[in-house]
Amino acid sequence: MTIQLSSTAFDEGQTIPKQHTGDGRNSSPPLRWQDAPAGTASWALICEDPDAPRGTFTHWVLYNVPATARELSEGVPPDTTLADGALQGVNDFGKVGYGGPAPPRGKPHRYLFKLFALARPLDLPPGATKAQVLTAMKGQVLGEGLLMGTYAR
Repeated sequence: MTIQLSSTAFDEGQTIPKQHTGDGRNSSPPLRWQDAPAGTASWALICEDPDAPRGTFTHWVLYNVPATARELSEGVPPDTTLADGALQGVNDFGKVGYGGPAPPRGKPHRYLFKLFALARPLDLPPGATKAQVLTAMKGQVLGEGLLMGTYAR
């Protein structure tokens, strides 16, 4: 099932505002989604830059978001465990939580916010890597959503 993922900060394919980048406040953008597939027990979100010079760069790993959630507020704190019980992993900056776009000067990079509806919460501790989350998600994905934004310096 395809899930409609959107943001009030930018539209699909448009520029991510500076406040949500490494050149600004580095705060995560607000995200919203609609319908959950039947059987959704939790959500996971991964944000990555497939245009990074050394290969795909992970900007955010978030998992075990409660099944009842339909949005993430702007500026999710960089804590391993959030107030609602969701867990955050380590990004490729080596930090927990969201790390905004900070590409080298040149052409715009694409930033893919990928949302996954999962059949169960992931049995992972706080601070997991993207690889660990993807492995734990195998066979559990009920639906996916994608929002792409761009950013250039």
